[in-house]
Amino acid sequence: MGSRKIYLDNSATTKVDKEVADVVYKIMTEGYGNPSSLHGLGVTAEDNITKVRSFLMKALKASQGELIFTSGGTEANNLAIRGVAYRENRQGNHLITTEVEHPSVLEVFNSLEDQGYQVTYLPVDHKGIIDLYQLQQAVNDDTILVSIQAVNNETGTIQPVKEAAKLVKDVSHKPVFHCDAVQAVGKIELAPEDWGIDLLTVSAHKFHGPKGVGSLYISPRTRLKPLFYGGGQEQDLRPGTENVPGITGMGKALEKMLKNREQFKELYSLKKHLYDKITLKLGNEVMLIGPEIQEGVPYIMSLAFSGVKAEVMIHALEKRGVYVSAGSACTSNKEGESHVLKAMKIPDDFREGTIRLSFSYHHTMDEIDYAADQVIGVYQELKQYGRR
Repeated sequence: MGSRKIYLDNSATTKVDKEVADVVYKIMTEGYGNPSSLHGLGVTAEDNITKVRSFLMKALKASQGELIFTSGGTEANNLAIRGVAYRENRQGNHLITTEVEHPSVLEVFNSLEDQGYQVTYLPVDHKGIIDLYQLQQAVNDDTILVSIQAVNNETGTIQPVKEAAKLVKDVSHKPVFHCDAVQAVGKIELAPEDWGIDLLTVSAHKFHGPKGVGSLYISPRTRLKPLFYGGGQEQDLRPGTENVPGITGMGKALEKMLKNREQFKELYSLKKHLYDKITLKLGNEVMLIGPEIQEGVPYIMSLAFSGVKAEVMIHALEKRGVYVSAGSACTSNKEGESHVLKAMKIPDDFREGTIRLSFSYHHTMDEIDYAADQVIGVYQELKQYGRR
């Protein structure tokens, strides 16, 4: 089908911008000092980290608190959740999260349940959104942590984290509020300090930065028990020599993202065009999963197709130069259905045929037009094959 390559799996990871890659390479080959060293190369490395830390705090509109660097979103989520649970266990053992969190959040809560913690998993509606009243009812005197994602990685649903954080604090000042914002940072508005969010997770490779680097914002009132022990780096919370090339690359990537954030709003037109073209041809054989086109984020869309398997569609589309995924890339290579789709009560005949398409500001209308044609063509071929 030609040599075109349309990458629509940006929620899994993004292509590193050349300008970002150049910065990373320069640090690796020229600014390679250890930030803990006292000589000039070490001081320069430390200065680079300090500049990025300050920039990220400014980007998050946070004037107080700390920002520590991690190896990515999974480590930051583990540090946030376990760090609070282990430090505050004398204050209570009740934790709250949702049924649709990323596995790097849900699996941590499952593990804490095994250790004796009580966990409330908030259900969601057909669009994947929590009920704030149910959250209010769930908070009790033993609640020490609430963790709610900003944007769902499978459906693009935006959770009301601003309202949720305020509601939790209105009920009780004790719980720490954590937000996994991996799919949101650099793309939609976030203001953890103003919103009452105590912990917020960031991952660079979701916004055209390098893999293997992330960060965790920590409010002034929040104290964590570290998961590792060592040389005392990152406020004793994340010891080990800092990944200076990755950190610098993350800063550059976020800088570029913020400059292009207005272009993300334009993705709604690409997302709508893709959806309209597919549904015009396939009608009720395709279902939009999650919020309406204009309600979710402009860069994630899940579509469910009746009577086909997502895995087969993914491989067929790849042969045509279109790259998509089925649910979370962190679990889509494992057997079993999506916990997100199950929580949203998607009908069985559509659930196993759900694919996720996620966009970048680099995409053009011509690319989206081509992708829509291939999705339609692949589905029709698979349906025809299934009837034989």
